[in-house]
Amino acid sequence: MPLYSGFDLGGTHLKYGLIDEGGRIVFDARVKSPVKIGELIHLLETIWQDIKKREKGDIRAVGFGFPGIFNLEEQKIIQSPNYPELDNFALTPALSRFIEVPFLINNDANMAAFGEFKCGAGQGVQSMVFLTIGTGVGSGIILDGKLWLGKCGFAGELGHATVNPDGERCNCGSKGCLETEVSAPKIVKNYNALRKKSKEITAEEVFQRAKKGDKAALQAFSLAGFYLGVGLSIAINLLNPEKILLGGAVMEAGDFLLSPALEEVLKRSYKASFKCCRIEKASLGNKAGLIGAALWAKEQLSQI
Repeated sequence: MPLYSGFDLGGTHLKYGLIDEGGRIVFDARVKSPVKIGELIHLLETIWQDIKKREKGDIRAVGFGFPGIFNLEEQKIIQSPNYPELDNFALTPALSRFIEVPFLINNDANMAAFGEFKCGAGQGVQSMVFLTIGTGVGSGIILDGKLWLGKCGFAGELGHATVNPDGERCNCGSKGCLETEVSAPKIVKNYNALRKKSKEITAEEVFQRAKKGDKAALQAFSLAGFYLGVGLSIAINLLNPEKILLGGAVMEAGDFLLSPALEEVLKRSYKASFKCCRIEKASLGNKAGLIGAALWAKEQLSQI
């Protein structure tokens, strides 16, 4: 049975696995993401050898989703705001040392978008915007039934659209990006600022406090939702997509984030464009990236 392997590198975990021809997961796992690039390459080699021993099937291709903007021509990550060890590292030669089958590299959010498009909540649409909100904000775009990469491969970075010109400096070098305003660290920072304390707390804990009616927690999510709405209105007015899919750990906050976001979207987007766009929760969770990477490799292999 032909199989395809997918790897999805996040700031916290590396997810990986095998899928079959229909996009169904044969097995999947995750490990903590290494800090150093040398450790990452060594880990990928170890996992690949384990996968080959585990599955005696025919592994046709491998797909990798890495955080950052991936240069199609140079085959390297030019800039990775949340994993700078990848910056300008020659990934293809390093991976070629131990992977014997065809493999492809792309941006991690693009791969997650492709996974949702093929096997998740984006099935059947021709145009879609996908956002994953967690430690950062990743995004990918489907246009006319295809993953939109742009001229050099850098398209789809809605997380680095400016939504607050007076906002904080982002790791990408800009200011007030969607990522700096709606990510988990910002929600925590706003919560601490609102209650005038600096105690360490997680976004999950802020969410739990919001459920109990904590006013500062509710306001922290409302503020993030406001800027999320600004970002979504940009996508709607620019692309007029059929769907916007929202994923990532922060989306577990549900209406605490979505209600203020939808309120702002309605104010800022063309009513006609808003009316024909469905905003929904993504369905594949943290497996979207590895599924998408594997399917992307499968699709590209079929075109060789």
